[in-house]
Amino acid sequence: MAEIKEFIVAIELGSSKVTGIAGQKRPDGSISVLSLVREDSSSFIRKGVVYNIDKTAQCLMLIIKKMETQLHTRVTQVFVGVGGQSIRSVKNTLSKDLPADTIITQEMVVELMDANWGLDYPDQKILDVAEQEYRVDTQLQMDPVGIRANRLEGNFLNILERKAFFQNLNKCFETANIKVADMYLAPLALANAVLTEVEKRSGCALVDIGADTTTVSVFWKNVLRHLAVIPLGSNNVTKDIASLQMEDSDAEKMKLKYASAYTDNNDIDPDLKYSIDPDRQVESRRFIEIVEARVEEIIENVRYQIPAEYYDKLLGGIILTGGGSNMANMEKAFAKYTHIDKVRTAKFVTTTINSSIDQINAKNGMLNTVLGLLIKGDINCAGKFIDPNGNLFEEQEPQGQLVQERRPRQIGDLETGTIRTAREEELAAEEARRKKEEEERIRREVEEAEAAEKRRLKKENSVWSKTKKWLVGLASPEE
Repeated sequence: MAEIKEFIVAIELGSSKVTGIAGQKRPDGSISVLSLVREDSSSFIRKGVVYNIDKTAQCLMLIIKKMETQLHTRVTQVFVGVGGQSIRSVKNTLSKDLPADTIITQEMVVELMDANWGLDYPDQKILDVAEQEYRVDTQLQMDPVGIRANRLEGNFLNILERKAFFQNLNKCFETANIKVADMYLAPLALANAVLTEVEKRSGCALVDIGADTTTVSVFWKNVLRHLAVIPLGSNNVTKDIASLQMEDSDAEKMKLKYASAYTDNNDIDPDLKYSIDPDRQVESRRFIEIVEARVEEIIENVRYQIPAEYYDKLLGGIILTGGGSNMANMEKAFAKYTHIDKVRTAKFVTTTINSSIDQINAKNGMLNTVLGLLIKGDINCAGKFIDPNGNLFEEQEPQGQLVQERRPRQIGDLETGTIRTAREEELAAEEARRKKEEEERIRREVEEAEAAEKRRLKKENSVWSKTKKWLVGLASPEE
């Protein structure tokens, strides 16, 4: 019998690829990657959003089947990243007036947080909430508990997604019969994996350039301050190159071979031509102009998404990642168009990863998000073993309990970046209904008791009652 395995499985649904990864966490904090499977998703996922549920479910089932074959072990559950074009952040402020010289308690803070979670955005779902500062009277505080004040104001950054898109994502895993252990906000999982504590504390903008989208996450004082997804990515550069009358596949090859995000005019050879194929060429100047125009547009959109109040506070600078960050001179282009001199590219996660898989060892930023999801995962996903020497469907029972069950969590239990799964949403809704029914039952009992007491008092005070008491008094012998 093969040695029992414990591993974590994470899945990222990207615009160009759906990626499944399995890894073991070691006592020293490192991770050994055991399996990596990638499938094309361009026909059913657009800009990070599921548009065809059935095709996505089929892709997920195929990925799990391939991983199980590689691992010789059933996958019982997976961790999932939530991202895509429909995600955005919205600021919200709630306040509460307090009696004079009230000492703020944790319950008061939770009450504000619960009120914020209860906000209703038309067609939008609150995925996550990043607490900003609290205003205590006139002072800003990260933790207001224990401070004496007359007024408490909570500032929150709500992360929203279209309800329909979130439902589609959950439906895919339900259709594929794949249990979701946890759902994480993909941009935050990525940020935790590639940013340093110094960068998040001193202020930085993480720019993830994907195939169809570019995600901008702004941090300051270790708090997420803004999150936006721009519907532009490296594929847009490919499409622009294809306008030079060539197939998309040829345009992609030319982009990878010749494209530069920034080229100094003095370095442009007016006579140089790039080969499309053995029979066709394109002037290098024309090619450079097309690429730089689109890159500049992407960078200008990124610049627009950095809030003005934080723009001059980004001491940690701009951190680039994702497949699109591999284009030559991308750091130069960002420095030129954003006027932020400190720019670096995060080619890999900060956690030590051990693997013999070439795609991971390439360390080109393309797998940083799924690695970030793997790093965050904290529940074993390994199930029964599959005998590699016999029938793959003849399973052997594992020794001991491998699959850990997590209790359904309420909103207050969730750490930043963690999203309640569909099952947890159902259980929470059921619990809310039970609570409401119990409150209604208690209310009715109280009302009935009050009504009965009123009837009793009314009866005692009625004329007949008083007359009866008078007659009883007359009939009683005097002492």
